[in-house]
Amino acid sequence: MNASITVSPRHKPVLDPGFLPAALWNQAYRKLAANGGSKLAIALERSNGHVSAYHTEMLADKPENRELTLKYAERIVKYLLWMKGGCKIYIGGCEWLARELSSIYSEKGARGFDWSIMGDKIYGRTLEVVSCKYEETPKTKESGVPLGRNFDGCRIGFDLGGSDRKCAAVIDGKVVFSEEITWDPYFQKDPQWHKDGINDTLKRAASHMPRVDAIGGSAAGVYVDNQVRVASLFRGVSETDFKNRVRGLFIELQKEWKVPFVVVNDGEVTALAGSLEMNDNAVLGISMGTSMAGGYVTPDGKITDWLNELAFAPIDYRDDAPADEWSGDRGCGVQYFSQQGVARLAKAAGIPFDEKTPLPERLVEVQKLMAAGDARAAKIYETIGVCFGYALAHYAEFYEVRNLLILGRVTSGAGGDLILSVAEKVLRDEFPALASKLQFRTPDEKNKRHGQAVAAASLPSIKK
Repeated sequence: MNASITVSPRHKPVLDPGFLPAALWNQAYRKLAANGGSKLAIALERSNGHVSAYHTEMLADKPENRELTLKYAERIVKYLLWMKGGCKIYIGGCEWLARELSSIYSEKGARGFDWSIMGDKIYGRTLEVVSCKYEETPKTKESGVPLGRNFDGCRIGFDLGGSDRKCAAVIDGKVVFSEEITWDPYFQKDPQWHKDGINDTLKRAASHMPRVDAIGGSAAGVYVDNQVRVASLFRGVSETDFKNRVRGLFIELQKEWKVPFVVVNDGEVTALAGSLEMNDNAVLGISMGTSMAGGYVTPDGKITDWLNELAFAPIDYRDDAPADEWSGDRGCGVQYFSQQGVARLAKAAGIPFDEKTPLPERLVEVQKLMAAGDARAAKIYETIGVCFGYALAHYAEFYEVRNLLILGRVTSGAGGDLILSVAEKVLRDEFPALASKLQFRTPDEKNKRHGQAVAAASLPSIKK
């Protein structure tokens, strides 16, 4: 008989009662493994030679334990891939597990999406899984760089989301203009459409300053040296056009504007905005918008080369968890902490929407209902809050964090307040030690919507 794990959360999401918190399931697995188990190491190597190693324990290597061990290890590998990034995965201490994971993370495997994205598209190498002895697992080798916090001169900051593009004009640290323009980039096939929209935003901000000294931007996706490596914003563009016209899009814009120009993942700017707001470090920033973005500022105030793409990191371990429409995997953050999550839960709450109604419009309607005291809308935000509380405990296993900043349209209004109050209650009841050291912070309503654009303006340094 195969071993099994039963988890009984103290809080159940009212609209999603089957939710199986990753934090509690992993906790239960490790408790079992502590009784006669063995050491297991998972190390992810990136193309620049940096390594992120994770050490844990696995159940005794018996046939009846293998199903649980595979689930435990595979979910952690998936999480680490999207948090840290990697193109070579070392499994230290279990040869059969390495073989299974190599099959899963392959072109034809269940995680073929991740294999393709992490390999050729981000790191330019085929993703591989290799086995090694536990003691031979590569050791952690990380780096961090100071980024942002520059506010001298006349700067433009922009943030590109899936439903809007935001910008801010900043003169010597003072915001003189900010705005938000609706757009729908996901299924636009012409790269010029994207470029024209971004340029329009830059020009509108520039018109409110005597000159432009620097431009900083954030956008969903993976960016390396201002090059677009992976970005859902451009999912409608053909692979050929992406390679030829999108990858170097921001380099082209830099040449046209002739000023220092830096673009990074929107999650990193979320974390930077939090660090600036709190005047502190060890910040995990999470933005709940069209998608979900995560970013991190280390305890010593640096940005890492990690991906921090928590949208694709699993937080729900049930087998029938909602599937992400891009990667196909189940139980990942984007289906819970984004406009997609609100739309999914609205259906469960009995709030009818035509399938053709865009996600931003659904969110606006749910927010209106919440403001009017509609119990159905409150259930949506309560459900998100429960899931978020358990997800934060999961994130805290991998991040050293004492400050949490929440941004994004989903967190606007009374619904956002309910999300955070419920999440804090979950932490107090289930994870009191974490609750006592984790500080929640939300900016005011304007900064929730535009804080990333303002922080992005500080990214480039101006040569004196």
